[in-house]
Amino acid sequence: MASDTRSLARPDGSEVLWEAGFDPRVRTYWLLSGAMILTVTLVGIPLLPFWFLVGHYFTARYLSHMRCRLTPKTLEVAKGMFVRVEKTVPLDKITDVGLVHGPIMRHFDLQALSVETAGQSSAGALVKLIGIEDTEGFRAAVLAQRDKVVRSMEGGSAQPSALPSGEPVLDPQVLVEIRDTLQRMEGKMGGSG
Repeated sequence: MASDTRSLARPDGSEVLWEAGFDPRVRTYWLLSGAMILTVTLVGIPLLPFWFLVGHYFTARYLSHMRCRLTPKTLEVAKGMFVRVEKTVPLDKITDVGLVHGPIMRHFDLQALSVETAGQSSAGALVKLIGIEDTEGFRAAVLAQRDKVVRSMEGGSAQPSALPSGEPVLDPQVLVEIRDTLQRMEGKMGGSG
């Protein structure tokens, strides 16, 4: 499946801005990564021949189950063979889209794309995909579409999100609620001390 920047219509009528394709060299990367893990564990060394026999089948199946689509408002990711994981990430929640390419990845001319979001519970990336064709172009498209979504959301609000100086605009009602809460806290602390 090749990278495609044309808009595609899906059966449900929604639009796909970019359907990411995956580089077949990622299979070799996964095979070598698995072999390295088996070798490092020492106990796994006898399993190396078995890994190379069945690994080709499993990496091909896993690759065929990977999908990543950029829509006007979301990034849709699906992967997994036995345990299928599907995530729909709202673009306005994405805080970072990173690229990682270690020495083995560079040898195969591969990169990993990692997506982090505001409010995610884990320390690592919410989504990590290895082997997207034209990873840098896909990353740029995701970031550009995210910025477009955020701008349209800010443009639709009745109140500006910041003053020209960059200082945030605070809602007077929120300030009143904060003041009242602080006064209640002072009253409780002053009465017990």
